[in-house]
Amino acid sequence: MEKLIGRNLNISIFISGRGSNLLSLIKHSKIKNSKIKINLIISNNKFSKGLEFAKKNKIKYHIIDYSKKKQAENKILGYLRKNEIDLICLAGFMKILSSDFIKKFKNPILNIHPSLLPKYKGLNTHRRAIENKDKFSGATVHLVTPKLDSGKIILQKKIKISKIDTEKTLAKKVLKIEHKLYPAAIEKFLKSLVFKEKV
Repeated sequence: MEKLIGRNLNISIFISGRGSNLLSLIKHSKIKNSKIKINLIISNNKFSKGLEFAKKNKIKYHIIDYSKKKQAENKILGYLRKNEIDLICLAGFMKILSSDFIKKFKNPILNIHPSLLPKYKGLNTHRRAIENKDKFSGATVHLVTPKLDSGKIILQKKIKISKIDTEKTLAKKVLKIEHKLYPAAIEKFLKSLVFKEKV
């Protein structure tokens, strides 16, 4: 990871939907001393609202047809190599990356998940938290591994679940903290890489 030291990270953001976490990362990338540089956006959905943020901010993007997963992933790997991507950040990307893709990319992949992992891996996290009468929920940024939502935790933030929360209101509360958590987690992750190189 020596090449990461002394320059901004070349980051690719993978999205499928509204792109609100993408927008928070774009905003953070413009802050003074931010190490985040978004070079490329990948989406499996041509109707993703997040693509509007790419256009507005003049960030290169590609829309990938996922009907044939292996071909799609090979195409993505080509784009990542061409753009010298150091880090992938999954931000509401509704496709599971294959173990073959993760192995071939070699560099780190981060994901933000709407629960306090290891609780509630997978989907319907807010509903499950409410049904189980949990007192807290939150979000987690973690490293992506072939095992779903099981990689090393980089950063977590929790919020209290109120008695009147519904799946919808809880989702909104968690999303709000995600927007601050993801940029902070990336910066923390970068610092850990730099520290390891200095030792």
